[in-house]
Amino acid sequence: MKTNSNMSRRRFLQTGGLALAALAVHPFDSLAAAAGGSSTYKSLRPAPDKRHFTSKAVEAVIAETKPKIKDEKLRWMFENCFPNTLDTTVKHTMKNGKPDTFVITGDIEAMWLRDSSAQVWPYLPLMKDDEPLRRLIEGLIRRQAECICIDPYANAFNDGPLGSYWETDHTQHMVKELHERKWEIDSLCYPIRLAYHYWTLTGDTAPFDAQWHKAMTLVVKTFKEQQRKDGLGPYSFRRDCDRPTDSQINNGWGAPVKPVGLIVSAFRPSDDATQYGFLVPSNMFAVVSLRQLAEMERKIRRDEAFASECQALAEEVDEAIRRYAIVNHPVCGRIYAFEVDGYGNALCMDDANVPSLLAAPYLGYCSPKDVIYRNTRKMIWSDNNPYFFRGKAGEGVGGPHVGLNYAWPMSLIMKAFTTDDTDEVRDCLRMLRDTDGGTGFMHESFNVNDAKDFTRSWFAWTNTLFGELILHTVREYPTLLTKNL
Repeated sequence: MKTNSNMSRRRFLQTGGLALAALAVHPFDSLAAAAGGSSTYKSLRPAPDKRHFTSKAVEAVIAETKPKIKDEKLRWMFENCFPNTLDTTVKHTMKNGKPDTFVITGDIEAMWLRDSSAQVWPYLPLMKDDEPLRRLIEGLIRRQAECICIDPYANAFNDGPLGSYWETDHTQHMVKELHERKWEIDSLCYPIRLAYHYWTLTGDTAPFDAQWHKAMTLVVKTFKEQQRKDGLGPYSFRRDCDRPTDSQINNGWGAPVKPVGLIVSAFRPSDDATQYGFLVPSNMFAVVSLRQLAEMERKIRRDEAFASECQALAEEVDEAIRRYAIVNHPVCGRIYAFEVDGYGNALCMDDANVPSLLAAPYLGYCSPKDVIYRNTRKMIWSDNNPYFFRGKAGEGVGGPHVGLNYAWPMSLIMKAFTTDDTDEVRDCLRMLRDTDGGTGFMHESFNVNDAKDFTRSWFAWTNTLFGELILHTVREYPTLLTKNL
């Protein structure tokens, strides 16, 4: 369906009262879909012969984990969600004798660098027991490098030169291979995170060839361009639309920033425009990613000069975060701002999409016990955050992408990942269970006053992330799920 905004597309895919639309976009047969409201909790996975990829290791984990979950509905949701990426979104082939993997986000037939990395993330520890799964992830690393070489400023790609309904966007390099060209720092961080952990878990260096290295040099070049030390740089973006957050002000260049060492991100991981260009959680993610890239370049490619360049940039950005992105909140004390501009202006809020301030420990930037982080976390999960919503159906962090009173399950998952309080984990799991709208899957967001009113019936990133949380809970709190929530 061709629309003039992501919002209208995703509203169409909202399934509260739109069962036929859900069936049309989700790759399950009607019998399985109808079982979503059944008390018997029949599996909603596609039939085995209709699954895009089957991993013996993933199937073994599902079989091993299910008996450890007493809650029948939560057990059902884990089985539906954890393999959803492999079941429905991957296309794995060989290209020029090497693995090649394309991963769509779900109900949109395109691959986001962010989503695709996060969608396969929970499967990485299982590669040692499943060689085909390892090759699938190797193929994604290779495809992502290829995409970055096409355009490091793009966030989403087609599986070939297919064009897009966003071809009318006003930006410098909208070629047919791109689905969308919104510049988001995290789009270049996620592939590094995936590659680094693939390497540390397997020791395999085969994907890190000349093309991958070229892609990484483009990552660093792009980050430096967007520090805006030598002018505005080569990227601007405008869209003809009725939704302000789908475009950038000042003829596409965004709000002015003072070059202080931070990196401009024109858009957030929600694909919404930033208000102030220095998006702090994405800069935090860049610090982590650049340090990982420095280690890989030093140990794999023996490129000390480039490794040192990556390390120096990481330290510069980190120092700038500590100098310009920590502010005194009138209620919560010293916190990390969500966005700053280097002039002293700051936006105090959080958005559910990862990277978020809430997710900073999950991505490895800081400890969950860090005092500034703890103050920030209190701000995020309270009415001091303008995008925290609470209602009779549930609560959580949302964002302008879907509007007021819609909380994202992703925020509940991140809240559970960043605490060691078992009661808090239990509360998050209970709310995730109770806000699925009776579908057995996670969604982009749900109405905090009516969980049957939700957006995106097929959002593989959050499905897989929910599966990761269940496995994390079983590992870290082995008795929590053996009891009723």
